[in-house]
Amino acid sequence: MNFETKKILITGGSKGIGKAIIAALYKKGAKDIAVVGRSLEKMKALQEEFPNANFEFIQGDVSKPEDIKNVISSVQNKWGFVDILINNAGVVSAGKLDEIEDEDIIAQQNINVTGLILLTKHALPLLKMSEEATIINVSSGLGLIAMPFYAPYAASKAAVKHFSEAMRRELEPFKIHVMTVYPTATDTPMMKTASSGEMDSPELVATKTIEGLINKEIDVILGGPQRIEDNKANFKNPLEFDKKVSGMYAAMLDRASGHRSM
Repeated sequence: MNFETKKILITGGSKGIGKAIIAALYKKGAKDIAVVGRSLEKMKALQEEFPNANFEFIQGDVSKPEDIKNVISSVQNKWGFVDILINNAGVVSAGKLDEIEDEDIIAQQNINVTGLILLTKHALPLLKMSEEATIINVSSGLGLIAMPFYAPYAASKAAVKHFSEAMRRELEPFKIHVMTVYPTATDTPMMKTASSGEMDSPELVATKTIEGLINKEIDVILGGPQRIEDNKANFKNPLEFDKKVSGMYAAMLDRASGHRSM
């Protein structure tokens, strides 16, 4: 894949996994990258780090339909088409469900799911103009196996999984590839308020994402062999897996308490 000619649109690209993906794309020769984010200052800092990139910085909130339309208008005016759409923006607010603020529950669905769907919808005409288009949706390991104290977040990321699967089949006649990435706990600003042990680096997630993009994989699952085994166990016998989770209840509550990145 020749990244030098690709027109790339990414949300949540100023930090964490998004920024690491931009770095990985840049190393592969990508130059034309449109970045969507809420902080224009943070986005502009990317230009200093990647001086040869032709960035288009678009300030906006994917939970707002009017901002999404502005994103599409900006990219259409800039390039006329999009080769790679990376839906990476996401937020989290964890804890006991009855203690999570209503506003946080709504925002997680609006940003993690609804905004992702709407941006994809409005980007489709531009993607269909590409000779080799790809949509990359960043879900989460919790989108595969839901865990206590992350109910709204897990629900939003499971929705991303199923949306991706549906769109992969819907867009097959147009030869638009759809890939879903499932990171495990990753050392990003999003995890600063979580009590977590060993975490993947955002660079690892980015590397696996680009490898998956090149190889046209449909799922990129982080977390190693144990994650794969857990997925199989949860699917085969969810009640038995519940017993395993119950033994970690206190530790999971401690980890989730105060975990909020909105």
